[in-house]
Amino acid sequence: MTFKERIKNKAYSLGFTQVGISRVESDGEAEDQFRAWLSRGFHGEMHWMERTASKRGDIKNVLPDVQSVVSVAVNYYTNNTPQETKGKGRISRYAWGDDYHYVITNWVRQLATWISAEAKKEGVQCESLAYVDTGPILEKAWAQRAGIGWIGKHSNLVSADYGSWLLLGEVLLTINLEPDIPARDQCGACRLCIEICPTDAIPEPYVLDATKCISYLTIEHRGPIPDLYHSNIGNRIFGCDDCLDICPYNEHATPTSERAFAPRAYALSPDLKKLAHQTLSEFQATFKKSALKRTKHEGLQRNVEIARKNASQE
Repeated sequence: MTFKERIKNKAYSLGFTQVGISRVESDGEAEDQFRAWLSRGFHGEMHWMERTASKRGDIKNVLPDVQSVVSVAVNYYTNNTPQETKGKGRISRYAWGDDYHYVITNWVRQLATWISAEAKKEGVQCESLAYVDTGPILEKAWAQRAGIGWIGKHSNLVSADYGSWLLLGEVLLTINLEPDIPARDQCGACRLCIEICPTDAIPEPYVLDATKCISYLTIEHRGPIPDLYHSNIGNRIFGCDDCLDICPYNEHATPTSERAFAPRAYALSPDLKKLAHQTLSEFQATFKKSALKRTKHEGLQRNVEIARKNASQE
C-alpha cells in the first residue's frame, strides 16, 4: 500500500467515518471569502476570528512548512427525534451526547503521531499539528478540498454519504502527500436551508450572518439576546438544527456506531422548569463533558427563560 492508503486505513481504524487529503496549494477563494465575511461583521462577538485572521487566511502562518492537510470526519447522527412537548426545550443534535472534543481529539493526535513515526521509518522528518475545531484554520474549506464534502448554502459542510452530521478534525503535515479530488458543490438550485432559517441569518447563499443565527445567539453570544429574536428562538435552549434538518442530503442519514454520541437522559426533552431552578453546581455536574457547558450557567439560564416565555404565549 502507498503511504496515503496506510494513513487512511489508520484513520478508519481509529474510528473516523471519512478521511481525505489535500495539498497546500489552494486558490485562496475560501480565504478571500473569509476576509470578506469578517469585514461585514458577521462574526459578531467571536473576536478570536479577527485575532487569528492572518492564520486562517494563510495556513502557512500556522505551520510554515506545511505541505499537506489530512482532513477527518466523524458521523454523529443518531436515529432519535426531539420531543416537541410544551414545557420542554430543544438542544442541537451535536450536543446530545458527550462533547465531541473529548471523543475525537485523542484520535486525531494518535493519527498525527502515527504519521510522523511512519514517515521517520522511511527516513523522512515530518512535523505535524492536530486540531479538532480548535485551530485557526478554515476546516470546512480544507475538508472540501480533501473530498469529504462541500460547503453548502447554509455554510455547513455537506457530505453526499452522511449529510451534514459530521464533526471535523485536521492533521497538518510537512510532507507532500498525493491529494484527493475536491468535493463538488451539489446544492444546485435548492434554497430550503435559506428559506427555513427562523431569523433570516443566511442573507445570501453560502453566507451566514452569525449575529442573527440562533446557534450563535444561544451559545456564543454573551449577555442579553436582542428582544426581536426571542419569539423566533421558540423552545431552543442550545443551538438550532433547522437548516441541517431540512437538507435533502440528510433524509437517509446513517446512524453512528459511536456510543459516546448517544443522547444523554436530558437531551431529547429537557424540562424547562427544572432547568430554570438549576444551580451552578447542578449545571456543572449535569453537563460534565457536555457541549452545553460552552454557554455557561448564566447563558443557559437566559436561554431557558426565553423558551419558557415563548411556551407561556403559545
